[in-house]
Amino acid sequence: MKLNCDIGESFGHWTIGLDQAVMPMIDMANIACGFHASDPDVMAQTIQAAIKHQVIIGAHPGYDDKAGFGRRTMACSLAEITHLVAYQVGAMQGMCALYGTTVSYVKPHGALYNDMMDNFDIFRAIIDGVASQTSQPTLMILASKDYQQYQQLAASQGVTLLFEAFADRAYTPQGKLVSRSQPGAVLHQVSDIIKQVVRLAETGEIVANDGSILTLKVDTVCVHGDNPESVACIKALKQALMS
Repeated sequence: MKLNCDIGESFGHWTIGLDQAVMPMIDMANIACGFHASDPDVMAQTIQAAIKHQVIIGAHPGYDDKAGFGRRTMACSLAEITHLVAYQVGAMQGMCALYGTTVSYVKPHGALYNDMMDNFDIFRAIIDGVASQTSQPTLMILASKDYQQYQQLAASQGVTLLFEAFADRAYTPQGKLVSRSQPGAVLHQVSDIIKQVVRLAETGEIVANDGSILTLKVDTVCVHGDNPESVACIKALKQALMS
């Protein structure tokens, strides 16, 4: 089970996340492209770190909203969403080319990711942006019970999907993430996170918040590295998956 992490989200003099500690422990780096976070220098530094540690590089486009860190839905037309995805992935492709590598996949950030999973028209707009910008277009989305409708549309545009789960989030019986406004939405105990991910890796199952069992198609698990506790969690999770 590959571990992916949102990374490269610093900007100018503002440092966000513990990228140097996280990069050696992950398999896939979702690198911010300059809209919700990052800048050309941070993008370049993060790409070089990924190359050094043989980490797969992904573009992490979001809404143009640094003040809200891309976590607020913006009133964009479908064409604007296609354009903002193509623009950011193109920028990441250009930076990768500078260092002799390439973008392997795209994972939308924050509100754009949530909107993609809640609105099939937005998903289609993102697919259009991804399909036009990468030589082997691959899009990472949330693993869900109704993944086949997403897969069919993506395949019609020649886009491959990667399905992800979240290491530290609780799930509803419908296979959605429990809203952060609800109690128990985020798992804080390292033992609980490890238990959830190891079971998922071994059986493809997650226990929903009502105790029911979800079976999900999952290629990768998202982890977070924005504080020392989360970095320690990634290390423990990596060890558990290798044992």
